[in-house]
Amino acid sequence: MDAIILQILNGLDKGSAYALIALGLTLIFGTLGVVNFAHGALFMIGAFCAVSLSRLLQLSYTTIDETQKDFLGKPLKVETAYVESWFGPELGSAIIDWAVPLAILLTIPVMLFVGYAMERGLIKHFYKRPHADQILVTFGLAIVLQEVIKYFFGANPIPTPAPSAYVGSLDFGVMLGFDPNVIIYPYWRLVYFLFSLIIIGAVFAFLQFTTFGMVVRAGMADRETVGLLGIDIDKRFTLMFGIAAAVAGLAGVMYTPILSPNYHMGMDFLVLSFVVVVVGGMGSLPGAVLAGFLLGVLQSFASMNEIKAIIPGIDQIIIYLVAIVILLTRPRGLMGRKGVMED
Repeated sequence: MDAIILQILNGLDKGSAYALIALGLTLIFGTLGVVNFAHGALFMIGAFCAVSLSRLLQLSYTTIDETQKDFLGKPLKVETAYVESWFGPELGSAIIDWAVPLAILLTIPVMLFVGYAMERGLIKHFYKRPHADQILVTFGLAIVLQEVIKYFFGANPIPTPAPSAYVGSLDFGVMLGFDPNVIIYPYWRLVYFLFSLIIIGAVFAFLQFTTFGMVVRAGMADRETVGLLGIDIDKRFTLMFGIAAAVAGLAGVMYTPILSPNYHMGMDFLVLSFVVVVVGGMGSLPGAVLAGFLLGVLQSFASMNEIKAIIPGIDQIIIYLVAIVILLTRPRGLMGRKGVMED
């Protein structure tokens, strides 16, 4: 039972990332009808926003401390972060320590701008083009963004730690009545899962309970009729592209302590996220979220040594096997809408 609970927790952790990226993909496809293969790059850019802010907060200057001497009796050179000199040692250190959560404040406007620029500068020219053209141009854009990140940040992963308050693990088993040290789970992975639920809930609430969201949902169902009512649905869809980019970026920011950012992390998540979208049903937001968590849990169980001993490599292909089975039995996916991608 303890092993099962641990794998469920691992699956929810992976599923959170899949669900957030797939949610953004589905928002873009549902509103604009664009198959965006650059969406994984948006996840990567968000992660490197956290890296950039962390480095920025650690910028320092050198001073001579006469009170400290080296072994030769010379005064020591001391590196002091600008943030610590501006806000004091305690507050400055806390700001540096909380760089990853604070990066959310930087990431939201950056990703909204990136999403807006991407849609207005490139994507809008491919609305009426075949999906194959959309895939080719967005995949090319993803490679360009990937190489830009590689040029500025290098090819090696960049460790970006979580706040010290969340370093370590929670004895989850004790909370469930097990013996101590049976189910130990990292604090930050639990934080990421709760964060993903908040973002998913916020997106659904925005679409469900705001006038803007209701118009967007109406436009997703019947774009021409909404346009005939005098509503500029194109501007709203452009903003939704920015919101989808922000969702992917926030997913990347909070994932940095779990997986050290590198220039190809977007591609690593992109293919799996597209499988999630297809399994959930093209254009279905609830389907994308449901499939993300479902496939994350299945992949976690498939990675158990007992399972891999019976079927070697099953953890690498389980998602694709499930996708094949579901699409053979339900061609539109778990919650796909009629007519989507069927022309």
